[in-house]
Amino acid sequence: MSLSVRALVRQYPGNPEPTLKGLSFDLPAGTLTALLGRSGAGKSTLLRCVLGLEPFEQGSILVDGVEVPGTAASTPAARELALRQARAKLGLVFQSYELFPHLSVLDNCTLAPMKVQGLGRAKAEEKARALLVQLGLEHRIAAWPEQLSGGQKQRVAIARALAMEPRVLLYDEPTSALDPSLKAEVLQTLKRVDATGVTQVVVTHDLQLARGVEHVCVLDHGQVIESGPPGEVLVAPKHESTRTLLKSWLDEG
Repeated sequence: MSLSVRALVRQYPGNPEPTLKGLSFDLPAGTLTALLGRSGAGKSTLLRCVLGLEPFEQGSILVDGVEVPGTAASTPAARELALRQARAKLGLVFQSYELFPHLSVLDNCTLAPMKVQGLGRAKAEEKARALLVQLGLEHRIAAWPEQLSGGQKQRVAIARALAMEPRVLLYDEPTSALDPSLKAEVLQTLKRVDATGVTQVVVTHDLQLARGVEHVCVLDHGQVIESGPPGEVLVAPKHESTRTLLKSWLDEG
């Protein structure tokens, strides 16, 4: 498994009950998965726990063979070491892209490999150019972020994350800042990345996007209540909470 979440418990101080309540799922390598759920279901908390941005008390996260235990089962030093090893295998595409406005598209994609991985400029640029071509941005390599459309910025952000060669790539609401006409473009981009074998996890409220992935997990009250191919879960959901969620999205659309 490329990403496994096992019996995850996250309890915020002062809250009467955990936000994540023994949440578990397994994602094989190369899977394109959408995490769905109403606001407050635990999606953002799960994302932050996987990325190591906040702790979790119980359970574990396994990222491409690296296990990160909960705080109750590990010393701070051992957990920090595991977090560093896991983060090296993870990438994140921010909701608002977060491109450096003073750097060109190419330089946005070469900065981290050069600074963090110690890659030489020539090798970093070779890798970045190949990724940008793969994502259909060969004509924008020398452009500045302000010259890009929203969809192009999204693809540059994905190329920048892929330049670090993650095994698992996480997306936080990748279509929320885009016009409806550009949402199909994001799905096409995710499918291009899917062909590289990188495991992708997309937190989304976008039903159109969810219908185009390989696997969906529906969260509710800090647990996975339903998972499987979108042709099953989104067409004939078994859980009442899933049916209610899908109805609300269809009513909004």
